[in-house]
Amino acid sequence: MVNRLISATASEVRKMTKEEKLESIKASDGRVIVSENVCVSATATDSTTNAELAASFGADMILLNLFDCFNPVVIGLPGVGLGTAFEMWADPSLNTRNPIEELKKLTGRLIGVNLEPVDDVAKVLGNKTEISNGRKSSQETFEAANNLGVDYICLTGNPGTGVTNKQIIESIKLAKQTFEGFIIAGKMHSAGVDEPIMTDEMVVEFAQAGADILLLPAVGTVPGFDQEEMKKAVKKAKSLGLMTMSAIGTSQESASKETIEQIALMNKMCGVDLHHIGDAGYSGVAPAENIFHLSKAIRGMKHTYQIMARSINR
Repeated sequence: MVNRLISATASEVRKMTKEEKLESIKASDGRVIVSENVCVSATATDSTTNAELAASFGADMILLNLFDCFNPVVIGLPGVGLGTAFEMWADPSLNTRNPIEELKKLTGRLIGVNLEPVDDVAKVLGNKTEISNGRKSSQETFEAANNLGVDYICLTGNPGTGVTNKQIIESIKLAKQTFEGFIIAGKMHSAGVDEPIMTDEMVVEFAQAGADILLLPAVGTVPGFDQEEMKKAVKKAKSLGLMTMSAIGTSQESASKETIEQIALMNKMCGVDLHHIGDAGYSGVAPAENIFHLSKAIRGMKHTYQIMARSINR
């Protein structure tokens, strides 16, 4: 038996195997919060990482966005300001740090990274955003993530990158051969490609490819993706052994308290296991108070206070 993630201490989390991490998420009964953070911009606070801020307001898992597996930089770590980051980007040989291990020690949380399965031939709506090879999903980035000690990878797409569901499926298969952590996969929005975000057939293909958690846009974030569609996708995923994560990836993470609470409860009613909140607040993290409001909505003050107060030294 493993402790629920929402109740686990930092020392318990550190000892968990991949299977135990997944079991601890499932045992939390739809009350796990994933905070996505941009890690390569000036942070919301002067002397801490966005990950530490999110963890202190109730996030159980941290998901790093724009993280380059070949030149890993997290601004806000001790000694890593904008000046140091620019030096590392200009000369990667100067970068000898492992920010993943540092963040684990500072937050006591599971740390994951986004990798993007870019489809080079996909037609993109609007201007295409080019990204570095260290942010794309590949054999090399999966191996680098392993070496850094990444707990999980989220295969998804930022706006305009040209990520397709077909390419996500291929990347899941590749990741299962190499990466030792667990895999979250799916699209929070179109990522610039005109295709259905999720269908029954794609849920089956994601499961067969080996995904552990299916990412779905949170109800109330993507036009036309309502509670009926979410419940249908969640039910299908559960029948195939997949957990599900709702994602607020449309900048609504900086909306009003009432909007956050409404989105949270709608998706909890649909049966999702994890609630993701995106990075589109000031300085690349959701407003801290909205992480708090999300936490309070899905699990009340008892667990919210516990998670905020629990020392990483336990």
